[in-house]
Amino acid sequence: MSSQTRRDFLKHTTAAATTFAAGCATPPTADRLAKRGPLIVSTWGFGKPANELALKVLQSGGSTLDAVEQGVRLVESSGNTSVGLSGLPNAAGVVQLDACIMNGPGHQAGSVAGVEGVVHPISAARLVMEKTPHVMLVGPGAHWFAKQNGLEVRDSQVDEASYRAWLAKQKKPAPGKGDKPENHDTIALLILDADGNIAAGCSTSGWGGKVPGRVGDSPIIGGGVYVDNEIGAAGATGLGENVMRYCASYQVVENMRHGMSPTEACAEAIRRIARTDPQGMDLAINFIAINKRGEFGAAGTQANFPYSVTTPDFSEVRKGQPLSSANQKEGGNER
Repeated sequence: MSSQTRRDFLKHTTAAATTFAAGCATPPTADRLAKRGPLIVSTWGFGKPANELALKVLQSGGSTLDAVEQGVRLVESSGNTSVGLSGLPNAAGVVQLDACIMNGPGHQAGSVAGVEGVVHPISAARLVMEKTPHVMLVGPGAHWFAKQNGLEVRDSQVDEASYRAWLAKQKKPAPGKGDKPENHDTIALLILDADGNIAAGCSTSGWGGKVPGRVGDSPIIGGGVYVDNEIGAAGATGLGENVMRYCASYQVVENMRHGMSPTEACAEAIRRIARTDPQGMDLAINFIAINKRGEFGAAGTQANFPYSVTTPDFSEVRKGQPLSSANQKEGGNER
């Protein structure tokens, strides 16, 4: 073997060994506490009880979709001021709800938007996915569909007392261009089951005082949540307009497809948006993500963004990676 050939051989052998060693290196413990499903991750501290209920559903033989639905339903009926009929009303004094659900196997999806009086919009979204050829139903049509399928539906009459109390605190009857909500938080819930399949759902009452008919990112596939059963899932919370304009949950999943960890995938999606958007990091958006390997993470423009993680071994609230020093009021009914 010539000296040149020998040098080339050693060079390539060393490079290959280095690459192999890097590929076998153990990633940070924080992202690998759950190497296998079931793994359940949700937005905000109020997601923790939802996670724990979802885990019980899985452990009792329920499907991944059952677990997503039941976990989200718990928040919808908990009295949360950002989710369900207990949420803040729009500028006309009516609560309008948005929700969606995705199932990794078959890449199925269903959603409802701007629906009034439906106690559990996540269940309506699942029925859209399973019982119609459609993906999204909106407004009165979604209300009619939910009622026809036996879901609990209430008259969407204005609660005058609560509405007047809320309205008295408002500076103006409806938001204008450039306004942002004081506090608006979605429940987004992601599950990786023991078979390696992924499902996700989200639900919200949206921006308090919004213009009637406003729809945020929550019912938008690729906005509120996105699932790719080969890669992972992501969910969003915060100011929906800044999520939906960039298909941001889809971006997070695509970042994981290119090899990023869940945390880095969330962070890079935000950085990419901030590079384009005139608001920079003043976006009020946060993301959670899981991948097929059972890694999880979160990041946000909110410095104190909490998210909940549950496995058979532990259940806790963590903080996502902050991309700014902005401290906002924590989600929903948190104090």
